[in-house]
Amino acid sequence: MKQCFRIAVLIAAGMGFAPAMIVAQANSATPNGTMAQVQTAISPEDQATKEQLTKLFEVMRIRDQMLATRRIIPTMVEGQVRQQMQAMSAQIAPDSKMTVEQRAQLDQMLHKYMEKAMDMYPVDEMIADMTGLYQEHLTREDVDAMIAFYGSPAGQHVLDAQPKIAQEYVPLVMRRTAERTKTLTAEMMKDMAALKQSSGRTQPANK
Repeated sequence: MKQCFRIAVLIAAGMGFAPAMIVAQANSATPNGTMAQVQTAISPEDQATKEQLTKLFEVMRIRDQMLATRRIIPTMVEGQVRQQMQAMSAQIAPDSKMTVEQRAQLDQMLHKYMEKAMDMYPVDEMIADMTGLYQEHLTREDVDAMIAFYGSPAGQHVLDAQPKIAQEYVPLVMRRTAERTKTLTAEMMKDMAALKQSSGRTQPANK
């Protein structure tokens, strides 16, 4: 059961990483910093319009970036998911080795669920969600400034570099997380063992 949960988490985390990273990129790249200063609710008349945001997402190539990143993520996640599935198979039948046919079936199953995971959160829905969030937190002035920046040569260079950065950054994040999770887990298990030992020595108070 734990292995199934880990596989689901790996796939979902990978698929969700793409839009989150793109949103973070957009937020951090506001040229005049006005977005960071918006701390109170924006009045409806000052909110960015859907037309503005459509133009912004167009110059930012949001749709293309999401599709490109979603093509990269499965490759990054697939290795870890495959390991988890093999570990799960070993637990089910510890004394048996997988045949060539079983490995092929495992690969088909992995491909099937990676495809399903990619379809869980369609790009159109991502963009609709982003539009609502941007309207909540960005003014028309903010979006006009962002359109000007991303329409400039510097902004276009940022967008050109983004897929390459993502391709290098995703495995780095996963590797760092795996390393530090292992250390943290070992530390937690050590503390739990010490707590258990301490509890075993504790004698109930006499009434």
